[in-house]
Amino acid sequence: MTTPASPASVFDQLFQRLGQALQPPPWVVLEMQRRLVLLLNHVLQQEPEAQARLKRQAGRLVEAHWRNFSVRLVATPAGLLDLGPVAQVPDLTLTVTEESPFSLAQAAVRGDKPAVRIAGDVQLAAEVQWLVDHVRWDLEEDLARVFGDAPAHAMGEVLRRMGDTLRQFVARRGAPAPAGTAAPASPIVPGQAGG
Repeated sequence: MTTPASPASVFDQLFQRLGQALQPPPWVVLEMQRRLVLLLNHVLQQEPEAQARLKRQAGRLVEAHWRNFSVRLVATPAGLLDLGPVAQVPDLTLTVTEESPFSLAQAAVRGDKPAVRIAGDVQLAAEVQWLVDHVRWDLEEDLARVFGDAPAHAMGEVLRRMGDTLRQFVARRGAPAPAGTAAPASPIVPGQAGG
């Protein structure tokens, strides 16, 4: 008798099949990378210390990989980022080692950082680590520019509550029940007969 596949493994297999079947054309990949650079630069422009650190790394190239996805980012003299040239050898290569999108999502909800294999310049790696640890997107501030302070605060509060609820759910589902206690009851799903 075979054991049923876990929802995580089913999700990962589906993601793998979709990734193989739906390879986007190169122009779509390039456009998505450009959008990523715009978002990163928007966030960096709100952090003068981050820009000062990137100015010191001008011309240095970081290449990041996850599964079939990769992006090459180069620090500019303005302390921002741009897409890196294909011909340039990267100064630093970062590879996310966890292949499962489901596991990465769970880790992100818990606030954990993914495991990353690092190859290249140690000083540049330290600067990238500082950026990851200290630069945050103030989404509420951006929403306030569009909707005003009160609606943006309300939307931010809803997003924080949703995030807290999601983290609590993951924590409850991920933690085994203490010995001698009953496992929590399964949720009732509409359309299923109760036991």
